[in-house]
Amino acid sequence: MPSPKSKPKTKLPALAASLHETTARLKFAPHNIAHLLDETGRYREPFAREFPFLIKLFHFRSRRFTPGMTWHERLELFLPLDGPAQLSMGDDLVQLAAGDLLVVDNLKLHRVEDFPGFDTRVVVISFLPEFVYSLGSPSHDYAFLLPFYSKLARHPHILRAADGPAPAVGDALAKLLQCYFARDDRQFCEAGCKAFFLEILYHLARHFRASQVMKWEFLRQQQRSLRLKEVFDHLGANFADRITLRDAAKIARLTPAQFTRLFKSVAGMAFVAYLTHLRLTNSLRLLKETDDTIAEIAAAVGFADQSYFDKRFKKSYGQSPRDFRRERNSSGEKSSKRLRGAS
Repeated sequence: MPSPKSKPKTKLPALAASLHETTARLKFAPHNIAHLLDETGRYREPFAREFPFLIKLFHFRSRRFTPGMTWHERLELFLPLDGPAQLSMGDDLVQLAAGDLLVVDNLKLHRVEDFPGFDTRVVVISFLPEFVYSLGSPSHDYAFLLPFYSKLARHPHILRAADGPAPAVGDALAKLLQCYFARDDRQFCEAGCKAFFLEILYHLARHFRASQVMKWEFLRQQQRSLRLKEVFDHLGANFADRITLRDAAKIARLTPAQFTRLFKSVAGMAFVAYLTHLRLTNSLRLLKETDDTIAEIAAAVGFADQSYFDKRFKKSYGQSPRDFRRERNSSGEKSSKRLRGAS
């Protein structure tokens, strides 16, 4: 496999000076993800359910990083900071220079390739699609994701450091990194991270001008969603009530069989699973914002049985409602102490 010539380390282009200054203050760890890979190469690292977004800072050195092919459902951006890097993605060998931003084709098996003199820090951003666009989001939000789903593109999407939008992306990335790693006020840090990240995605979407075919497919999906809009509105307002599949099909003016097929194609999950997801999402808000008991919250969101609520909550979020509340209260107290200490 061809190897790029070894080059001395270079700084990012002058127009991305803010990114260079920001990353100079951050710690980059050796790339070691072997413990997160299963036997198929699937990469599994848990996201926070309420904030499915991660930034990893790795330092790749020749023969000193986790080798092997990986794949994952999460979407990912990959940017080497100091020098060249190369990745295999399916049948493509992708050559990157310092400051190039790669939209990773995540479902293809891919890996970082070694070569003599390989030595660079890398910023890896990964997120779940619903962080940007999900049911109930405005339709234009889908545009942010088009660079990740334009499968008709013959070559991987790479924003080169010399491309027109690169300086704006570099500045937005610098702000994103500052916000993500500050974490001094969780609520505003997370809001800021999303704002700066959407700015990056906006520039990528405009630069790559994603496939019209994908846009038409999205419009068709929107037409299907409109058929169920009344159902989603009803569920959003009345999720705590007893609502059967037959009730929902009647609202959509469809037979239960037709409704089942259409709902699954639009929501990506069965009706009962969606209703449960809606109830659990609202229970998170009540656990954070009220002093109601667990039993009261379970009843308020539509669970007649607290033990069943506990079981479903733990399956979805990896901990019991009581542990979730205790953890949130503990982190809130620590944040308050930091704020009091700074005043």
